[in-house]
Amino acid sequence: MNPTPRQLPADVSQFVNRTDELNQLNAVLADNDGRPLVISVCVIAGTAGAGKTSLALHWAHQVQERFRDGQLYVNLRGYDPGEPVTAQEALHRFLPALGAPPGSLPQDSDAAAALYRSLLADRRMLIVLDNAATVGQVRPLLPGNKDCLVVVTSRSRLSGLAVRDGARRLTLGTLPQPEAVALLRAVTAGYRPEDDADKLTELAELCARLPLALRIAAERAASHPHMRLDDLIADLRDESALWDALSTGDDEEAEAVRTVFAWSYRALPDQAARLFRLLGLHPGPEFGLDAAAALAALTTSRARQLLDSLVGAHLLEQTAPDRYQFHDLLRAYATDQAQHEEPLAEREAALQRVLDWYLHTADAAQSWISPAATHLVLASPTAGVRPLGFQDYDAAVDWAEREHSNLLQAVRSAAGHDRLVWQLAAVLANAYFPSAPAADWLAVGRLGLAAARRVGDRGGEARLLTEMGMSYTRVNHLTESQESHQGALAIWRELGDRLGEAHSLNLIGLFHLRSRQLASAADHFEQAIAVFHEQDSAHWAATTLSNLASTHYEAGRLPEAATVTRQALEAHRSRENQRGEGNILRLLSQIECERGETEQALASARAALDIALTLRDHRLEGYWLLPLGAAQRASGAFPDALESYQRSATLQRRLGNRSREARAWHGAALTYRALDRGEEAARFHLLAATVHRELGDTWDEAQALDGLAVTLLGDDPAGAVRHWARVLGLLGGYDDPRAAALRERVERELAAARPE
Repeated sequence: MNPTPRQLPADVSQFVNRTDELNQLNAVLADNDGRPLVISVCVIAGTAGAGKTSLALHWAHQVQERFRDGQLYVNLRGYDPGEPVTAQEALHRFLPALGAPPGSLPQDSDAAAALYRSLLADRRMLIVLDNAATVGQVRPLLPGNKDCLVVVTSRSRLSGLAVRDGARRLTLGTLPQPEAVALLRAVTAGYRPEDDADKLTELAELCARLPLALRIAAERAASHPHMRLDDLIADLRDESALWDALSTGDDEEAEAVRTVFAWSYRALPDQAARLFRLLGLHPGPEFGLDAAAALAALTTSRARQLLDSLVGAHLLEQTAPDRYQFHDLLRAYATDQAQHEEPLAEREAALQRVLDWYLHTADAAQSWISPAATHLVLASPTAGVRPLGFQDYDAAVDWAEREHSNLLQAVRSAAGHDRLVWQLAAVLANAYFPSAPAADWLAVGRLGLAAARRVGDRGGEARLLTEMGMSYTRVNHLTESQESHQGALAIWRELGDRLGEAHSLNLIGLFHLRSRQLASAADHFEQAIAVFHEQDSAHWAATTLSNLASTHYEAGRLPEAATVTRQALEAHRSRENQRGEGNILRLLSQIECERGETEQALASARAALDIALTLRDHRLEGYWLLPLGAAQRASGAFPDALESYQRSATLQRRLGNRSREARAWHGAALTYRALDRGEEAARFHLLAATVHRELGDTWDEAQALDGLAVTLLGDDPAGAVRHWARVLGLLGGYDDPRAAALRERVERELAAARPE
């Protein structure tokens, strides 16, 4: 799997001693008196296969403790056969790691870069930008903070960075001859009689003394222990002649790499060579055994044998049991071989098989991850495709997590096959890794929606509008959410699909609940419950009943809320619906806490949180930590409450839910106030109020400002009066009992605080 943005990949250096270059990199860190040197950018430039990434990561691991705030890493894939990672995409990976909410990242490149620089302003971080192709990929990622160090690897010199940005360039040449020979000896030791030094030198020169080419050539020699080195060299020279005839005019070192690739590739048995080139068609550079088997229409046992041979030839890297990945050069070479050697029909068939495998395996995962969601009616898998099945929830989630990037890329790779595009997007929505950001799916959801519209599949369109509406809610784009759900409702009614209509009514009710239009929310929920009962959909009737209970609670009608909550809890438990049970326990804890039943509230919140942890769902965990924090605060366990609120805020920030993150800040503020830490309480109340104002959450803003006013009353009565006046203005549109009670209390506070 790719490393997270704040995690360096493993140190991949092998057999190569780059002492001089490491010393030059160390010189970047320290000036003459040993203090950290302020240098913003170091570019490690070198030709393909020169070991730039190995050197950069080896050095980064050595010095990472010098950067107190951690590191950022991204592979920009500047030379990958697929699309390179743009600066905007890299920023959208970095910004959440730096604390920016994923759901509200600036779409404008300049604004995103400005936010990135501001978040790095007071930090000391190491930033590794791997495989950059152009200055344009790099420049927006420069922090402008001289306490940060940026290390860029590239096959080009990126001269513009040196001229304009003061970058220090370290050109990574080929290995010195003794080290190149030593690398060949290290790989072949124990497999062959000791070879003549002159012959090894000749072989090293044919490989242009490049580490990648040397390792592949050495592996070839090691796998033929009885073949004379002269014969291996002659074979390599034959391939060199072939590349000379097909020369692209690139530099000699790049030609040497291609020559070694071809030499190793042409030595493969036919089936291994076929698998190698077909793997160049896989949606991503990293994949599993079963996907490879589907791609090439092989049994898993045969695919494993062939993959082992490719790993042995250094044409693939094995990253975990039954997991493999390409070096970007080798992936490009494999793709090129597929384009030249596989007929178009064979390429199309291979891609269809692997996408079909992802579609049907995701459908199987949906049965565990979203068991109540309606499955799409799918055509039978293509011949030669054997989708996975899963024994339990954890196995399905493990797969969804491993394949997260590939599933997203599969939707894009299906371009031109509209039915497959929308089906992949729709199935992925219900087989989604539970803790993945909703914003990731939204990008491919839009592709799926457009594809469903192109083929005129109204049911598919409604389904994707429904999924997009829920995803928009999770990233606080409420207007887009409401538009999506209204669009879906119109289509379900057009199609006469009563169950789909009920789902949309429930989801529109949630929009009204979130907007505190409580009467409208209750009306939509009651309509939905009636249709769910009509359609014998007990699961969704219970889910919507929980939403109705939440509406009563938000309105301050605790007896009604408690009654409906008990009904919903019984319904969820009778159907063994853990997710529904956890959600209603969350609500029950809030009701119990408000009634002063602190021990019961703690027990209910802990039971809900246990369910979220069992489901490995960070979205639920982050939400259900809020009532746990409230119950802990009510019981006087203030340190525990602060820990719960901090964990909730961290998860919500990662998931992009700014509203719930601000609620966690509000809870922390109430806890600080109970601890008589007024300054911290005021700061967190103000943070929460500011975010809620930006999001248009008037009720939550009123709650936060009320808390701020109470906190300030003793030291700054004028400030308290000002905030309470703002609260009254915000409450003007609400007439429910809870809002009325808050309005009355604030009016009394204002009357007492204002001078006669």
